[in-house]
Amino acid sequence: MNIITSKANNVVKKAKKLHHKKYRKDSYLIEGWHLFEEAVSSGAELIRIFALAEYAEQLADFSQVIFVSSEILADLADSKTPQGIVAEVAFERKEIPLELSGRYLFLEDVQDPGNVGTIIRTADAAGFDGVFISQLSADIYNLKTLRSMQGSHFHLPVYRMDTADFIRLAQSSHLPILASTLSSTSIDYREVNSRESFALVMGNEGQGISPEMTAAADILVHISMKGQAESLNVAVAAGILIFHLS
Repeated sequence: MNIITSKANNVVKKAKKLHHKKYRKDSYLIEGWHLFEEAVSSGAELIRIFALAEYAEQLADFSQVIFVSSEILADLADSKTPQGIVAEVAFERKEIPLELSGRYLFLEDVQDPGNVGTIIRTADAAGFDGVFISQLSADIYNLKTLRSMQGSHFHLPVYRMDTADFIRLAQSSHLPILASTLSSTSIDYREVNSRESFALVMGNEGQGISPEMTAAADILVHISMKGQAESLNVAVAAGILIFHLS
């Protein structure tokens, strides 16, 4: 059994570059057994599987396995305590639908990878039909985002689209836009009943939704708070709204 022990190995160097967005042209890395199993069960294309030799028996059916030392695996992984496996997965190219029907989420410039991943995972848990993220939102193939999503991108289509294009798509589909913001015209979210078809919009952590989205929204909603906190984390707020509207 060959085990790669050098960081200078070309295959290792190429894989390590996938930590950076500019090199993620056709593939990305996932880390840990849960994400690996989600990728396999979803039928995702696995290009390479980097693993410790102790998992040879578990990975006997995979021809893409490359065994590496614990030092190399730690270098390829992003977490402090790697689980012994990192895989390179091919991008699945998804066609943006020409018309929307169902429950969708639009993340407008949500920049923290943990927030983006957590919100997508919550939308998956609530049975949403898809997620759109703006160009300035965090990259879903960032390892931190992937850890937060816990494989939800294998179940739920995620598209990247700018605000203006999403507004046009929603309006042409006659899909009501419900946007989260605190303003003189927003209403408490509990005044809005659950529904089968809508687009829920969550905005940037600091600035909220854009004026363009505010003007386009059919309903502006806010979460009333009883305590002294000025605001909720966007992922927490999204969770409340996602499950209320569902």
